[in-house]
Amino acid sequence: MELIAVAVVIVLFIGVLRQFGILEPMSMEDDCDIDDELSAARHQPEGLDGLQARTMFSKREIQSLYRGFKNECPSGMVDEKTFKSIYSQFFPQGDVTTYAHFLFNAFDTDNSGAIRFEDFVIGLSVLLRGTVNEKLIWAFNLYDINKDGYVTKEEMLAIIQSIYDMMGRYTYPALHPDSPLQHVERFFQKMDRNRDGVVTIDEFLDACQTDENIMHSMQLFENAL
Repeated sequence: MELIAVAVVIVLFIGVLRQFGILEPMSMEDDCDIDDELSAARHQPEGLDGLQARTMFSKREIQSLYRGFKNECPSGMVDEKTFKSIYSQFFPQGDVTTYAHFLFNAFDTDNSGAIRFEDFVIGLSVLLRGTVNEKLIWAFNLYDINKDGYVTKEEMLAIIQSIYDMMGRYTYPALHPDSPLQHVERFFQKMDRNRDGVVTIDEFLDACQTDENIMHSMQLFENAL
């Protein structure tokens, strides 16, 4: 793994969404008034028109997303325990606990302890339809665990280790125990331009935008929905 790990946070998430059924197209017979459905949820998300205005999805796409979300989260919200349980279904050979925690926090933008449908669809809009800069900023915020505007080696190592843990010990070829640390060192060699031990958002964006693998990965999901 090289700098492509920047895209891994998106690749893994989109892969789970597809298996989760959330990105499957909705048939005509399933089309219904989402506002009526939302009113029946224990948590009533923002209305369809409001969500369309705040995202890059059409009304029909939001309906499809809501249908998949509601199937797994009837209350209209998902807590971290449920989120981890859903994620674990797709990585049975690994430990998803830490990665799912980081990803959950990235979507729980108001630190409420739950991901509402609107949190989910707004974040997904960035990942699928946002500009390259918007996607990279989202990834940077995931790496910036304490939200101080800098990514440290410790934060990067925590994220990379969580990805390795999630992929499982049976990965082929087998991963060396030092692989996460080696990845972090390569990451900082390329991104920490002024060698001050931290990566800023500007350094992160500059380095990613000159990496062909990352730029290609950023474009893979533009038509995923």
